[in-house]
Amino acid sequence: MVKLRLKRCGRKQQAIYRIVAIDVRSRREGRDLRKVGFYDPIKNQTCLNVPAILYFLEKGAQPTKTVYDILRKAELFKDKEITLRVN
Repeated sequence: MVKLRLKRCGRKQQAIYRIVAIDVRSRREGRDLRKVGFYDPIKNQTCLNVPAILYFLEKGAQPTKTVYDILRKAELFKDKEITLRVN
């Protein structure tokens, strides 16, 4: 199963997160399938590769709660509603 989740980058006290499509069994800094965006909580910036995100969501990838909130804030789910399965 594939998930869209955050991967931590940056220095100490200056974290930047990449939004990546990654296998569920991989650890947080493990090898990702594809980078689909980034999120900077300090500057409150988000950059998304929307076609890649929609591709993975159509194939059944599940975003984590944090990534779901980032995507919802970017109004990615305006047209169609994607349900989040929480385990």
